[in-house]
Amino acid sequence: MLETALPHRQTLPHSAATRAPLVTIRNAKIRDLPALRELIGELAAHHGDAAPITAEDLERDLFGKMPWITALVAEAEGELIGHAILVPLYRAPQGLRGMEVNQLYVRPAHRGTGIGRQLVAKAREQARMAGCTYLSVSAATGNFQAHRFYESENFTPGPVTGMRYLQKLA
Repeated sequence: MLETALPHRQTLPHSAATRAPLVTIRNAKIRDLPALRELIGELAAHHGDAAPITAEDLERDLFGKMPWITALVAEAEGELIGHAILVPLYRAPQGLRGMEVNQLYVRPAHRGTGIGRQLVAKAREQARMAGCTYLSVSAATGNFQAHRFYESENFTPGPVTGMRYLQKLA
């Protein structure tokens, strides 16, 4: 299990007597499910979406018989303050494994402190350990802040072409 402890720079001024909290970037654990669900809900609300996902859904998809996703969390002082959700990808013609950063979120009070960069770094590490040759991420067309962030993390922008079709099962 990957775990990295990092000093966390606070965005608020603090005195010499106040120590910045320690941030740990690690794989999610079962005990994190309610807080992780809450973070997912915050990101959905930020985009004007609903998040009907339950802790049971997350348990199934992270720890069930056939794990579907990987979740990395950023924890400071016992509280989850960010997460990244990773989903496997595959390019069949080339036989290439990849990983998509499906969600990347840091609570507003902790943004600009490097936590997002640490989550991306841990996502890269996870993808490499899984034998992936690429990491993918997307951002809404008008989300220029996210575009700048991903480009600063050496992601190469590319156009999205074609249509995506969806068929409900069951």
